[in-house]
Amino acid sequence: MSDRTEASVVIEAAPHAVLAVIADFGAYPAWAQEVREATVLGEGPDHRPELVRFTLDAGILKDTYTLRYVWQFPDGAVGDLTWSLVDSTVLNTMNGAYRLRPHGTGTEVTYALEVDLKVPLLGMLRRRAERSVVGTALTALRKRVEG
Repeated sequence: MSDRTEASVVIEAAPHAVLAVIADFGAYPAWAQEVREATVLGEGPDHRPELVRFTLDAGILKDTYTLRYVWQFPDGAVGDLTWSLVDSTVLNTMNGAYRLRPHGTGTEVTYALEVDLKVPLLGMLRRRAERSVVGTALTALRKRVEG
């Protein structure tokens, strides 16, 4: 397993408000810059999305891929949402997580991501791309929740 890229941000909203935005996959194209489409393909026993197909257009990287989500929120909206790659045309691996924790009157959101492409890419370039994706995702999430 390769190293993961991880970053955190504090969002001035309660954890349930942050989780509601994260869980609304159909709205991702409105705020997640590279996501063109997100479709829930299946739900788990808790009626939360379990399989989600994404269409991504990030300039030179275009792909349609499916992720499997695992929801671990024993205290309602405080916990972890993890995902792993089910299928893709250009990715070997995409594992990630959102970790939501109370922080004062807001929520600390930590986003971790591990990506491995089928096409060889220097580790330094892959890590730079991961950092860019993580930073952009957290900034967009904060803007969507707070705005």
